[in-house]
Amino acid sequence: MEAPSVRRIAVVVFVTVSVFSIALVAVLTDFGGGGGGTLTDTMAAVSLSRGLDEVTNTFLPNSHRKLLTSGNGNERVEPNRIWGEKCSKSDVVINQGPTAPLPSGIPTYTVEIMNMCVSGCDISGIHLRCGWFSSARLINPKLFKRLRYNDCLVNDGRPLINGATISFQYANTFLYPLSVSSVVCV
Repeated sequence: MEAPSVRRIAVVVFVTVSVFSIALVAVLTDFGGGGGGTLTDTMAAVSLSRGLDEVTNTFLPNSHRKLLTSGNGNERVEPNRIWGEKCSKSDVVINQGPTAPLPSGIPTYTVEIMNMCVSGCDISGIHLRCGWFSSARLINPKLFKRLRYNDCLVNDGRPLINGATISFQYANTFLYPLSVSSVVCV
């Protein structure tokens, strides 16, 4: 009776190792992708394909940015922007995540809106796509307010200085997807 159970264990281990090895080779060689990507690229693509950034809005879309350097590596060069724009919507980064619920049990979320402009610009008139945003917790309207469906205003339209962050909490039964719809470069 001992021999069949040892065989079963050996077969299970062999199959597990084989499947893991095939999966590892497929990921490392970007099997079927044709792009020659790295393991990190493949994992990022899988995460994004699942829509995690749309659901949780926790990814930093500009966290991969690097300032360009000249030949000697010491001098920083400002990246070229299309049509010479000083800033763009992508310079405003939104992070949000769950926090402790209200005593009534309603989930709460903390939102951080940051000016990450690499050229040192201030950004005003920040409007977000926010659906029918509402909150069971009062939010200072000078920080964030819904003007109409899918249009919320940040910082009462005033400039958000370079590197600054505005933070607030809201309470609702679900997380609202927030994304930048328009900005004004100052």
